[in-house]
Amino acid sequence: MKSRLAALLLFAFVSPALAQTTVERAFPNLSFDRPVDLQHAGDGSNRLFVLEQHQGRVRVFQDDQAATEAGVFLDLNGRVNTGNEEGLLGIAFHPDYETNGHFFVYYSASNPRRSVVSRWTVSSDPDSADAASELVIIEIPQPYSNHNGGQILFGPDGYLYIGLGDGGDGGDPQDYAQNPRSLLGSILRIDVDTSTEAERYRVPADNPFAGHAEFKHEIFAIGVRNPWRMSFDTVTGWLWAGDVGQGRLEEIDVIEKGKHYGWDLKEGTLDHEPESMVPADSLTPPVWEYGRDLGNSVTGGHVYRGSRNPELMGRYIFADFASRRIWALTYDGTAPAVVDPLLTADFNIPAFGVSEAGEFYIIGFDGQIHRFVASEGTGVEPGEQPAGFALEAIYPNPFTDRMTIPFRIDESARVSLAVYDLLGRDIRSILDASLPAGTHSAEWDGTDAAGRRVSEGAYVVRLRVDGAAVESRVSIRR
Repeated sequence: MKSRLAALLLFAFVSPALAQTTVERAFPNLSFDRPVDLQHAGDGSNRLFVLEQHQGRVRVFQDDQAATEAGVFLDLNGRVNTGNEEGLLGIAFHPDYETNGHFFVYYSASNPRRSVVSRWTVSSDPDSADAASELVIIEIPQPYSNHNGGQILFGPDGYLYIGLGDGGDGGDPQDYAQNPRSLLGSILRIDVDTSTEAERYRVPADNPFAGHAEFKHEIFAIGVRNPWRMSFDTVTGWLWAGDVGQGRLEEIDVIEKGKHYGWDLKEGTLDHEPESMVPADSLTPPVWEYGRDLGNSVTGGHVYRGSRNPELMGRYIFADFASRRIWALTYDGTAPAVVDPLLTADFNIPAFGVSEAGEFYIIGFDGQIHRFVASEGTGVEPGEQPAGFALEAIYPNPFTDRMTIPFRIDESARVSLAVYDLLGRDIRSILDASLPAGTHSAEWDGTDAAGRRVSEGAYVVRLRVDGAAVESRVSIRR
């Protein structure tokens, strides 16, 4: 990925398609106490798991707007510290959870103050963890009660990633974030597939400091202040993080192996304590940053890959906890990022979540889980087709040189068929015509509007009929 320059003019571009975004309560019959994370188990059960920070509880319920009850999946009440930035902070389900029943949690503990990542196992009741199954994987001493990070997640490589802040107080007084001899101020990456009492985890052989006697082998990237929320994009595999700033700038980073993200030599792109032996040109700048006029505590989010809000497809959605603003960021790894304001919520936003179907949830400190209202004329619930027309199975998919796109319309109508990339950019208009009712088909040869062969990868085919639309994802293999 090429070097990234942070943009300072947040509203340089506003997409009209995003201007009227609104939210609604996703589960009006449920409420939670200081919810800070929402995950799914990836087991096909269509359940959601919400963490209550200070109660130390993991709540579980069906991903159904009519849900009336959220049971207790795991209860650590009384075991977790309850400082403002401490508590039960993160949960991650093993990629093979459906067969091994293993999941991992990150919580704050005391005497001594420390962060704990431990493995648990589900009981014979799928909605309840085995309370006696804890295996502590790693414990990290914490000098202060703030800047604990707290996100844990599995990457596409199957390894467990752990987001750690610099340990707290103001200005990283111990310089942990630029010290590879400390785990603090870092993103860790460990192998937990064979965890036992004797060997809690292994260090992947390709970790950037593996084999260096003076450095912590678990470190994947360094120089972060408080990466409160992180996520992997399911398409690109990029690891996105919102890193909370000190007093001037908030930043969004794409985390890469072995990179130094600047803290506390820099805050975003501004000097903070530049006196260091670390060359400035070896630091990785943020993808995006913003100042105190727009907020003071960034909440990292996710890249949207659902179907209810196709105008958000491929955009990274994030927020500011204090100002309650929500934005959509577009970035392709080369050109400068573009950010669109979506809305200002009437609740503080500590985190976002994604359902098993890829739909987006907004966690509110009002105790509610919210979601974006489906786009009028375009939003389609997961697994549904709009009435009156449909995209049939596209074949071959993946394809190399040419694919056939069959579709059906029940009444004569104006029809358009187009291809977009995963950032929502136009690639090729295939069809725009009035057609009679019936079954039709069109072909795409994998070229753009200028006749150039497009790159290998994933694309979206969108069928629009009289203003309503439905989409299907296709892949090209060269």
